[in-house]
Amino acid sequence: MTGASSCDIKQLIRSIVFETFDNIPTRLLYTETGTVCNRDAQLSHFEASPQYSRLLSLASASDGEPGEAEIRKEVSKYFQYATLSHRWGSGEPLLRDVEGTSVYDLDGTDGLGKVQEFCIHAFGRGFLWAWSDTCCIDKDSSAELQEAIGSMFSWYRWSSLTLVHLSDVSEAGSLADSMWFKRGWTLQELLASPIVLFYMQDWSLFMNHDVANHKTDPAVLAELQKATGIAEQHLTNFYPGMDDARSRLQWASGRRTTRPEDIAYSLFGIFKVHLPVLYGESAENALGRLLAEIISQSGDVSVLDW
Repeated sequence: MTGASSCDIKQLIRSIVFETFDNIPTRLLYTETGTVCNRDAQLSHFEASPQYSRLLSLASASDGEPGEAEIRKEVSKYFQYATLSHRWGSGEPLLRDVEGTSVYDLDGTDGLGKVQEFCIHAFGRGFLWAWSDTCCIDKDSSAELQEAIGSMFSWYRWSSLTLVHLSDVSEAGSLADSMWFKRGWTLQELLASPIVLFYMQDWSLFMNHDVANHKTDPAVLAELQKATGIAEQHLTNFYPGMDDARSRLQWASGRRTTRPEDIAYSLFGIFKVHLPVLYGESAENALGRLLAEIISQSGDVSVLDW
């Protein structure tokens, strides 16, 4: 293969990687080392990977070069990632706490231990990449926080697995007893994630059901319906948008957020709306903006009585 052709293949691979980046979080934990990686680091890891070497070796082989479909398959597989869904507790590590080091090398807080366990379990299930809303967002940057809130639903939707940690459920407990079902942000995380596994306080699987997806387990689905009041078809195959908007608001009516405004912001993805995030406004104002957008798009004024 000529040098020019080799450069063309490298450029095609890189362009497909950047297309993939459009659908995944800006920062990810590299589970093998426990480090937080930005786009440059993610690209560097890929270009040092066996998958990248294989694509280049196919390009240099005498029988031709990898097609675009094959490149997309390899890139997509490499960047599969797991997401964490949880209740925030004490000592959650922020980006500034872990940047430039490995989460595996740190100690001292329950929150840090949770991120470590999350990375270990994600890596054990074959994922090189993982995302947590604690340390993978620069919350000191209002622009990045705005982008993250606007993208979070799709990040959970595009994840290959969501690990839910129920810090208050033991082997004798039930899902419905967990405060996880009373928090605002976890509603969109449950609905958006196509594949979910529930882990109890000690990081053992709920009901000890070693299945690929708890959303397909009849016993767990029954517990989920009991805990949320959401019908099975929405739990297993949810689509964001304005359909039956009043019911969607009712799903959130018994949930709470630490910051009052977040009760509205946590619903943006569920309704597929894009509105400014204005921390400091009242919950009433944030909900008012959301309801006005819902009525504008759907014409359903019954949402005012949710």
